[in-house]
Amino acid sequence: MTMPSQYQTDMLQDRFARRITARLSDACDDMPHDISERLRFARMQALAKRKTGADTAVAVATGGGAAILGGLEEKVSWWNRLGAVLPLIALVVGLIAINAMQDERAAQEMAQVDAALLTDDLPLAAYADPGFSQFLKISRAQPR
Repeated sequence: MTMPSQYQTDMLQDRFARRITARLSDACDDMPHDISERLRFARMQALAKRKTGADTAVAVATGGGAAILGGLEEKVSWWNRLGAVLPLIALVVGLIAINAMQDERAAQEMAQVDAALLTDDLPLAAYADPGFSQFLKISRAQPR
């Protein structure tokens, strides 16, 4: 399936507009004069609005599928590119900082547990004893 070019699209739109205009013009011959004058005035207003909005339509249509603000004659400067990339850089730096803080916190918690184990009065073999975990559960449940 091929995409029609911009020229083919414009030609199809022009042909469609001419057919609609011809049908409206045929029906316009039987209208009273005051209605035809109001329609002519409305048509002139619509054409004036179309001419002012044509530049924007061209900028969007030829923008390569992306909406361009400002028009075609403006080139993308390195400031605009930097402004587009800066939020991505800030996000990556933030994620790296969060990861480093979480690693540091985990290391501190493990160091506290290791220090508590090494400074305790019990021998290390007592922590491996299954009865010791039961003793801890019972001692925590009793009020002091």
